[in-house]
Amino acid sequence: MTTAGDLIADGRLQSNVWTSTERALSGLAYGTAAGLVLALVAGLSRLGEGLIDGPVQIKRGIPSLALIPLLILWFGIGESMKVITIALGAFVPVYIHTHNGLRTIDSRYVELAETLGLSRPRFLLHIVLPGALPGFLLGMRFAVTAAWLALAVVEQVNATSGIGYMMGLARTYGQTDIIIVGLVVYGLLGLLSDGLVRLVERKVLSWRRTLAG
Repeated sequence: MTTAGDLIADGRLQSNVWTSTERALSGLAYGTAAGLVLALVAGLSRLGEGLIDGPVQIKRGIPSLALIPLLILWFGIGESMKVITIALGAFVPVYIHTHNGLRTIDSRYVELAETLGLSRPRFLLHIVLPGALPGFLLGMRFAVTAAWLALAVVEQVNATSGIGYMMGLARTYGQTDIIIVGLVVYGLLGLLSDGLVRLVERKVLSWRRTLAG
């Protein structure tokens, strides 16, 4: 606690936490957008599924962190590589669970939409998106965790700021207490992020709780 207080007092903790949060959120945003768009294309089109699902499943079997050497060759060791690594870790769970949600939409709703003659935009708005939402939010929970895990690794690669950078300096000087503070902060940020997604899930999907009980 004393170490954390000292880090807060001199501003190092807040500055590094803010930098790490920006990295994580940037990667998460790009990964979520990519996963959602690809899932919609693959879920609503047989051609799209044929073109997209196979490569994504291959990517699913390759840990994003294993791609770091390749990403360093392509993008260098700056911020772009870090954000892209986080995005790659986040997009797979969003894609997988959103795509699964689309594929498991009750066929009766689809038949009802056809009977009512819903236009394509109305079909997407009233049938597809509500049906995919539970899967998307579940994917977001996994994506948030993946984003923080990837962040913890990429911040060890030529970072000049962030929690990982702070921990790297502490390792150099044998400051175990600062390393422990960094680990605790990573854990708290992950817990807070998951809690926020779960809160959104409860608010948006409140109708599911009502039907359940």
